[in-house]
Amino acid sequence: MEQAGSGLEKIVAQSLRLAPRAEAPLMAWPVVCGSAVAERTRALSFEDGVLRVEVAGQGWKAELQALAPRYLAMINRYTTEAVRRIEFVVAPAESANKNQR
Repeated sequence: MEQAGSGLEKIVAQSLRLAPRAEAPLMAWPVVCGSAVAERTRALSFEDGVLRVEVAGQGWKAELQALAPRYLAMINRYTTEAVRRIEFVVAPAESANKNQR
């Protein structure tokens, strides 16, 4: 099973490295954060080394800021364009309600 996971990781890494440089961090976000977090977040933009991620609320923002160093390390394993920082922004109420469903 470990070999399958390793092989899948290589495939994902290769795909992300072939993606346009500005899009790769956006595409990598759901891969590195996992499905539970991806359901309640959305990568918005990547500019000047900053990945902006919309989160469902202040609680999610605080939790993910604590995990940001881990996410940064993982994203930078998969992308050719360095991500220096992840900025979490709280979604407008209407958008946050949609992300919680």
